[in-house]
Amino acid sequence: MSARTSAGELRPESRTREGAHPPGADAGRRLVVLDGVRILAALSVLLYHYLVLASAWGGPTAAIFPVASRFAAYGWLGVEIFFLVSGFVICMSAWGRSVGDFAVSRVSRLFPAYWAAVAFTSAVLFAWPEVRGVKGLTDVVVNLSMLQSGIGVPHIDDGYWTLFAELKFYVLFAIVVMRGTTYRNCVFFCGLWTLAGIVAPTADSGVLSFFAISPFAPYFTAGIAFHLMRRFRPNAILWGIVGVQYLLAQHYVHDRMISNLGRGLAGQTPVWPAHVIITLGFLVMAAIALGVLDGIRWRWLPHAGAVTYPLYLIHMMAGLTVIHHFRDRVAPAPLVLGVATTMLLLAWTVHRLIERPLGRVLRDSLRRGVQDIRSHTPHRPGLAGFPAQPSAPEAERVPSRG
Repeated sequence: MSARTSAGELRPESRTREGAHPPGADAGRRLVVLDGVRILAALSVLLYHYLVLASAWGGPTAAIFPVASRFAAYGWLGVEIFFLVSGFVICMSAWGRSVGDFAVSRVSRLFPAYWAAVAFTSAVLFAWPEVRGVKGLTDVVVNLSMLQSGIGVPHIDDGYWTLFAELKFYVLFAIVVMRGTTYRNCVFFCGLWTLAGIVAPTADSGVLSFFAISPFAPYFTAGIAFHLMRRFRPNAILWGIVGVQYLLAQHYVHDRMISNLGRGLAGQTPVWPAHVIITLGFLVMAAIALGVLDGIRWRWLPHAGAVTYPLYLIHMMAGLTVIHHFRDRVAPAPLVLGVATTMLLLAWTVHRLIERPLGRVLRDSLRRGVQDIRSHTPHRPGLAGFPAQPSAPEAERVPSRG
């Protein structure tokens, strides 16, 4: 019989067969391979913005980067890969937490670097409104909330649209955390959100469409299923969830190409590489779920992964503005390389000097607030920061690998 912890998870040293990945073995250990996936996704998005978007160069980039632009035209898929990783990480980080702790972790993780990025990008656009300007300080203030998409205020940086999609996912998954982050509840959530995503495009419901986010939900959902595989062992249900999400993700590829490249360029760009990239993304996440890539522990990967979020936040509009400003004075290739390097250095600076220290301060302050709510709220499991229902019974009923 397998040894179990008090939480109902298999102890890391227990195995069902030689070489099988032990459930629960991730506790306290960072999956550095996820950092590698993140940095590749972030760099692909950066290259897409710098080598494909015409706004910085004054016209189509095919003549400027005839070879590189053809590959970079698929860099927008880095966002989809981000969502895939996010589903995995959020499910992993929410385990055993109350909804209050979950909210504190998300707010303290997202906002410090984001506030710095909004301030930095706004300063650049106010100083050099060459690619695009800022209408006023009101837009900047609203952007600080990360809710601008919901009330129709323009993004300071066009890349921020992804953060609102992330927030929707967090709000929905917070319901799972409130009920108790268990195998059963996560599987139920995956099924319900999948159904909502299928129905939403033809349903006359703005609320359903708002939260279903049909083109992107398959990536979050697949990420959740992959984490459940890693935590509890794969089974037919989880593979079925992943398979459905994979098919749904492929369904939206053509529309996503049009929305990112425009109908003209999308019509000239083969669609099959996008399908292949998504397939590779799912395969890599499957390998992570099965423990195949656990041997990758390069020390530099966590440092590279640490700059991924601030790099994504600061690189787009500020970088395009700098490229536009110097495009007639610096050769294209050195200009792109110089701007990309500068953004990486700035991202590291934001991480070290703002994201980490401010994140700690914000986290400690919010935790005190949650504790105050606890002290003034009757005990109701899963609410107001109280521990959610225990997951042990669910873990006992998870089908074994076989």
